[in-house]
Amino acid sequence: MGCAISGLGLAPKKTTEAASEDEAPHLTSEHIHMIKESWKLIQEDIAKVGIIVFVRLFETHPECKDVFFLFRDVEDLERLRTSKELRAHGLRVMSFIEKSVARLDQLERLDSLAVELGRSHYRYSAPPKYYGYVGTEFICAVRPILKDKWTPELEKAWKTLFQYVTQLMRQGYTEEEEEAKRSNTVGSSRERPDKRNTAL
Repeated sequence: MGCAISGLGLAPKKTTEAASEDEAPHLTSEHIHMIKESWKLIQEDIAKVGIIVFVRLFETHPECKDVFFLFRDVEDLERLRTSKELRAHGLRVMSFIEKSVARLDQLERLDSLAVELGRSHYRYSAPPKYYGYVGTEFICAVRPILKDKWTPELEKAWKTLFQYVTQLMRQGYTEEEEEAKRSNTVGSSRERPDKRNTAL
């Protein structure tokens, strides 16, 4: 059950950081308009889309289940389709997409939302290598819902949005990771003098 979009650049690539920074995704006003219009139709099936996205994600990239404690050992995809926990998580992700779409006219608000999501993913131990897969599976899930309204231009718009958000999530993840390393370094350097004092 593959999707023809795997080569569209949403899935993580092995490129240098410099190259990926040069190719920063740019959301045009046309992209924003198309995303907003299509979202009106997509949101009618929001719970269904959320489940499809994650069942497909676990089917095409089973290694992603390692990040999800509740689904780690579930091999039966049918059981996943009817899982209340998966439905709830799918709805949370769809809610984030909904918030992203609502902030498309105020990109600074979308930026802070995506960076914060990346930070929280560091705390959940969900590494950036998986982020691009969600966008790919989302596009595969919504294409049949939109039928003839789905166009190459609309696909490009959604792809750009997911690349934009994913880049910011990676930034947030890295910031949180660096802060955690700094606090660990500061914490351990504070402990050393105390140990010397107790030894005296």
